[in-house]
Amino acid sequence: MTDRHTDPKHTPLRTFGRTGGRGLSARQQGLIDTLLPTLQVPDALEGTLDPAGLFGDARDMWLEIGFGGGEHLVGQAGLHKEVGFIGCEPFIEGMAKALTGIEAQGLTNVRLVMEDARPVMASLKDRSIARAFILFPDPWPKKRQQKRRLIQPEFLVVLHRICKPGAKVRFATDVKSYADEALQRFLAHGGFDWQAERADDWRTPPEDHLTTRYESKKLGDCAPVWLDFIRS
Repeated sequence: MTDRHTDPKHTPLRTFGRTGGRGLSARQQGLIDTLLPTLQVPDALEGTLDPAGLFGDARDMWLEIGFGGGEHLVGQAGLHKEVGFIGCEPFIEGMAKALTGIEAQGLTNVRLVMEDARPVMASLKDRSIARAFILFPDPWPKKRQQKRRLIQPEFLVVLHRICKPGAKVRFATDVKSYADEALQRFLAHGGFDWQAERADDWRTPPEDHLTTRYESKKLGDCAPVWLDFIRS
């Protein structure tokens, strides 16, 4: 049987952002060492991980892919304690910040993955996710780099498989070429219905959005673009 961590189709994406930086504080390192192991999503074979088993009930499960510093993930989890959250983030600094927020709020409805999101997505059962967020993923702005972007046809096949019919999917970016490319790929897939009816629907932050530090830095080449879809 092929190991999902060594299977070429699950080779981790190279990442545009920095992989290092200032060291963690003693408190942050303590959370990585002690709290993270209690919240980690367990490994599972492809298509066998039932999110209901993470919390012991049949609650809705929401997935955030690449949560950065965790502001959105922790904020949404605090507002929706009846929902179970899976957050994926490969950078230890972002994970430490999310753990700080989880501990401060005493949240019990979050489970974490400190790696590329694709292996855990592959392991999830069909139609097990009620909502997914892909907020400001690595932009890879240069043309020769764009094949590294997350929104690829094969990624959308897996996303569609794990989302329930009627599940909401939100993609946001502040890079114009990525917004255009992502919209084209979602629509080309055929299983995601774009909800926009007028320009403000993609130009204005949705009412339930929580602003992140990255978004506030305005590092992209355009104002944020918000693409909301419904899984058909």
